[in-house]
Amino acid sequence: MSFRNRLTLFFILIVIVPMVSVAVVVLRLIADNETGKADARVAAGQTAARSLFLRERARAGSVARRAGADPVLAGALVARDRAGARQRTNELLRSLRARRILIEQGGRVLVDTGSRTATAPAGLSLLSSAGGPIGRLQLSVVTASQYAGLVKGVSGLDVTVHRGARVIGSTLPGAEPGRLPQVGTVEQRGRDYRVATFETAGFGSERVRVSVLADLEATNSDLGAGRTVAALALVFFLVVAFTFAVLISRSLQAQIGRFLDAARRLAGGDFSRKVPTDGQDEFAALGAEFNKMSEQLEARLEDLRQERTRLEDSIRRIGQTFASNLDREALVEIVVQTAVDAVGAHCGRVQVREHRDGPLVQRALAGSAGELSAVLRTAETLALESSRPSRAEEAGTGALAFPLGPDDARPLGLVSVARRGAAFSESEQELFNYLAGRAAVSIENVDLHELVQRQAVTDELTGLFNHRRFQDVIAGEVERARRFEQDLSLVMLDIDDFKQVNDTHGHQQGDLVLREVARILREGSREIDEPARYGGEELAVALPQTDLEGAFNLAERVRSEIEALEIPLLDGSGILRVTASFGVAAIPENAAGKEDLIAAADAALYRAKRSGKNRTERAEPARTGGARAK
Repeated sequence: MSFRNRLTLFFILIVIVPMVSVAVVVLRLIADNETGKADARVAAGQTAARSLFLRERARAGSVARRAGADPVLAGALVARDRAGARQRTNELLRSLRARRILIEQGGRVLVDTGSRTATAPAGLSLLSSAGGPIGRLQLSVVTASQYAGLVKGVSGLDVTVHRGARVIGSTLPGAEPGRLPQVGTVEQRGRDYRVATFETAGFGSERVRVSVLADLEATNSDLGAGRTVAALALVFFLVVAFTFAVLISRSLQAQIGRFLDAARRLAGGDFSRKVPTDGQDEFAALGAEFNKMSEQLEARLEDLRQERTRLEDSIRRIGQTFASNLDREALVEIVVQTAVDAVGAHCGRVQVREHRDGPLVQRALAGSAGELSAVLRTAETLALESSRPSRAEEAGTGALAFPLGPDDARPLGLVSVARRGAAFSESEQELFNYLAGRAAVSIENVDLHELVQRQAVTDELTGLFNHRRFQDVIAGEVERARRFEQDLSLVMLDIDDFKQVNDTHGHQQGDLVLREVARILREGSREIDEPARYGGEELAVALPQTDLEGAFNLAERVRSEIEALEIPLLDGSGILRVTASFGVAAIPENAAGKEDLIAAADAALYRAKRSGKNRTERAEPARTGGARAK
């Protein structure tokens, strides 16, 4: 194949094929980017819609408590005066500026006044002055159209609110009825929209679906314009590349012969002959570089020696950074790889003890030990026995080992390297010892950091997670359960008559009771469960992937074990027995979010207290919201 044909093939392979591939990728990226923008806008709009829904529900909750405290309404409900309750409800609707009020009594609707398009209701259980239930009130302060307008004002996207297949509020004139997908593309009024939908509770047993829609016409227009620009750019660059390729090919053929002759002389070791450097182009510069090559060989050797020195300095600086690294896994990987590279080893490994009296466990490996295993073990054994850096040599192989931990104490770990062909020099051992020493300091810093982290999230008295950690855990588990549609349960317990224990036997005895109850709870929990001290004598445990019955069974087991406890009195006068009351709740049976889940479990706990203590109560089935009347 001629040189010209090779250039042509080279041009096709190096220029045309990559440019076409890049064009395909760019077009794809343009499409994905525009679609991604639409999805991001819809996702952001959905987030805003959820936040505004919760805000309006919170406002409704505040107003509902005012309505629930109204004595005239309460009197009408106690007397089962439906006309009086309806009249007072209409008055409250106007005075409180509510949009809709619904009151249920005995499982049936007693009063329902206001706009049927009201949404984001808050619920409230109504109790008589004697504490008995007299009904349930739901109240909304915003209509679906008002709510949709609020969302559009924040996100700039259209919103439709459906109850069943009916549109009860929309910013999209002429929005078509029917269920919109949770995520997808739909057609409305002859235009394509990207939609994201979430469902929430409405009045009574109704479910309301809120859909956020982004118009795809602008996206499709941007996509077409982007593709056109990309195609024109591809054609332009192909034409330019082809023109330059022809010109360069002719120039190369004229000059390549002279360089071939010069290259043959250089390949034979003749550096005395000069390469022609006619002209001012790159070939002239290339010829000048050829002429400098022989002069630079000796200087280059000196540069290599200096580079080695700079490399050692850089490695020492890397060693100084070990002390600030708080990622144990990443740290040991850096340690072993840096040590292997620094001393020219063929393999290396880091071994540490999981606890002070445990065996060494390999945590990082660089290269393959293979036939170097024997010399590695020899050096490691010497380091373990002497608690000092060690070196070993066997049949043309060499190894270094450095113990991690305090001097003259049992090593907490080892860093070791080995290589074939030659033993390690004194300078290499010194550099290796320096790096390993810095790694030991860094590992100690990691241990200290992890200890501080544990103390920050642990209750000192019980050894359980503290309240702040519990809030973080329950928030994360609720989000995970919602995302993957998994069960999540919460058990809350309160030690019965704990104040009497403190008052009778003292706070130290109370502390012992708390520790023993916490131990029972911790031992009764799985590894994935999260027991915590919620506050005072109240404990809690989050149970991922556990339904309501599973949580109830665990609570009963723990309750029985607490009841069987025999806690010695600190004054030696006998034993103390305690009991605890439990409340259990679960997602989705009793709640949809974190606050609802905690409130449901807490309400069940207090019901257990009121029902005689030393018992477990399940939370009430989830409804549209509510609060205990005061």
